[in-house]
Amino acid sequence: MTTHTPEFLGLRQGPGFWRDVAGYGKGAIVGLLDVGIYGAHPSFADHGVAPPPAKWKGTCAGSASRCNSKLIGVKSLVGDDAGDDFGHGTHTSSTAAGNFVAGASRDGMAAGTAAGVAPGAHVAMYKVCTGKGCSDSAVLAGMDAAAIKDGVDVISLSLGGNATFRFDHDPIAIGAFSAVAKGITVVCAAGNNGPKPASVVNDAPWLITVAASSVDRSLLAEVQLDGGVAGEAINQQQVTNSSTFPVLYSEERRSCIYRGEEQRRAVAGKIVICEAVDNLLPYNTSEKSILRDIKSAGAAGVVLINTKADGYTTVLYDYGSGVVQLTAADGARVTSKYASSNNSVTAVRFRYSHRTVLGVRPSPAVASFSSRGPSTITPGVLKPDVLAPGLNILAAYPPKTLLGAGPFDVLSGTSMSTPHISGVVALIKSVHPDWSPAAIKSAIMTTSDAVDRSGGPILDEQHRHASAYATGAGHVNPGRATDPGLVYDLGAADYASYICALLGEAALAVIARDSSSLSCAKLPKTPEAELNYPTIKVPLQPAAPFTVKRTVTNVGPAASTYTAKVEAPKSLTVRVSPGTLVFTKAGEKKTFSVTVSGGQGGDVLQGSLSWVSGQHVVRSPIIAA
Repeated sequence: MTTHTPEFLGLRQGPGFWRDVAGYGKGAIVGLLDVGIYGAHPSFADHGVAPPPAKWKGTCAGSASRCNSKLIGVKSLVGDDAGDDFGHGTHTSSTAAGNFVAGASRDGMAAGTAAGVAPGAHVAMYKVCTGKGCSDSAVLAGMDAAAIKDGVDVISLSLGGNATFRFDHDPIAIGAFSAVAKGITVVCAAGNNGPKPASVVNDAPWLITVAASSVDRSLLAEVQLDGGVAGEAINQQQVTNSSTFPVLYSEERRSCIYRGEEQRRAVAGKIVICEAVDNLLPYNTSEKSILRDIKSAGAAGVVLINTKADGYTTVLYDYGSGVVQLTAADGARVTSKYASSNNSVTAVRFRYSHRTVLGVRPSPAVASFSSRGPSTITPGVLKPDVLAPGLNILAAYPPKTLLGAGPFDVLSGTSMSTPHISGVVALIKSVHPDWSPAAIKSAIMTTSDAVDRSGGPILDEQHRHASAYATGAGHVNPGRATDPGLVYDLGAADYASYICALLGEAALAVIARDSSSLSCAKLPKTPEAELNYPTIKVPLQPAAPFTVKRTVTNVGPAASTYTAKVEAPKSLTVRVSPGTLVFTKAGEKKTFSVTVSGGQGGDVLQGSLSWVSGQHVVRSPIIAA
C-alpha cells in the first residue's frame, strides 16, 4: 500500500493491465495473519470495491473491525478486539490490498497516491500475535479459520519461522499444507536474518517464500563536509541549512554509545559521526534509544553510518530530527575525509532537501536483512522463491501505536515484501480463479525479472552479483505473471510424495492431518530434485551427470511451440531433452529431462533454462551445488 512500489512494479492507475486485465484484483480475498488492523484507516474504505463473493463465510468482531466491502473479516485468535497496537498488521494489509488514497505521505516525504498491489481485492485480518509474540496454536487456528471455514483465496503471513524446524514441527508449514490442498495460496516471509547464509525460514515447497529488495526511491538528505555526501533521512522536520557544527568522531570510538557525565558533555553542541550497532527490524528500538541518549545530551545532530554488513542497504527509521543515515560506503568517505584532514575539518552542515528522489540506481537490489538460502531442511529445493520490494515501504499506519503514529509510515523487512506477492496472487486469482496454488507460484517465478532496471544483473547489499540464494527465481513482474505460457503444477499428493522421501510416514501424518488418503504406503517417494518445482536444484557431481525431469502445462495459446534456451557457465554442461515442446491444446502437459554435469566439488554454479515461444519466455534458474 505504497505511493511508489505499484508503479515500480509496472502497475499504473487508469487504463492498462492493472485495471483492464487484472481488475485491480476484483473479487479476490486476501487473508492476513498478523498483529491486528486499524479498520478505520482510509486505506480500508470501500469506494469502488464490489461486495464480497457469495463464498465468503467470515465475520467481523471487535471494535477494530469497521467492516465494509473492502475489510470484510476481522477475527482475533488471541482473545482481544483485533486492534493493531504496533502498526505492522495495518501496514501489511494495506500493502497487499489497500484502496487508493490520494495525498498520502510520511510528513511530506514519499508523497503520492497510495494503493495496495490489489486495491480492488477484499481484506480479512486474523489476529494471531500480541506484544508477547505469536503462539503456534493461534497461528494454526488462524490458518484453519481462513482456509477451511471462511474462504479466502490467499493467506499472507509476514511472520518469522525457524530455519531449523522440520516441517512436521512447524505450525505454518502444517497449516499451509491444508490450505494449499484446498486450493488456497500461502505466501510467507523469507525472514530478516540476512545476509547470513542458510538463514531462510518458511521454506516448505508448498509455500511462496518471499525475499526483500530495494526500490528506486531515496529520501534525500546531505551531509556537507568539504563537499556533499548524499544520505537519507525520514524525519526532515528540522532544517539546519544555515548552521554548521563542530564534529565529534574518533577512529578508536566508532560506536554511538556515549554514557556518563564526561562523555555526555563531549557531545553537546556537536554533530556526532558514529556507526550503527545493529538493524533490528522492523522498529530497531535499541538504536533509537542510543540516539535518543546522544540528543538528550545536547548533540546538534548525528551522522549515522550503516554497519559494513548492511553495505548499501539503508533501512530508514525515525530517529527524530537532526539525524542523517549513510551507507557504509558513503560513511567511509566521510570518516576517511575527516581522518585524513588531521582533524582540520571541524564543522559539518546538514542539508535537508525535503525531496523524494526517484530513479535511483541500481534497483532493485537485494536488501541486506533479507534471509538467504540454502534451506537447512530441504537444501534440494531453491529457497527463497522470489524477490519483491521490502525496503523503506510507505503504507497505512494507525493514528497512535506503542511505536509510532500514522496515518502512513515507512517500514522495512520481508514482512513488507510478502504482502506485495500476496497482492500479485490476488491479481492472478482474479484473472484465473481456477488456477492451483502451484500454478500461481510457477507463474510468478517463471515470469520474474533476472535483471535490474538498468538491464544488468540484480545486485546484493554490497553491490555484488546476487546469487539465487538471495533472489530466488528473480524480481516479481506482475504484468507478466497473469500470462506465463507454461506452468509447473503440483498438487497435495505430489507434496506428500516429497514429504515421504524427505521425512517419512510419521511426518506426513502430522503435516497432512485430515488428509487420511495420503499415505506413504500408497505414494511414490519423490526426491527433492525430482519435485516438479519451477526452479531446478541439483547436486554437483563432476564425475557423473545428474538428470531430473520436469512437466509443464500449457496455459497459453492452444497451438504453441517452445524451444529450450540454456544459459550456463563454461564449467557447467546442461542438456535438455527434448529441445522442443509442441502443444496442440490448452491444458496439455509435456515432460522433459535436464542433465547437468561438470564443475568442481564445493562449487555453487548458476545457470538457467528458458522455454521460449513467439509470445512467452518461461525461465527457471538452475543451481548446481
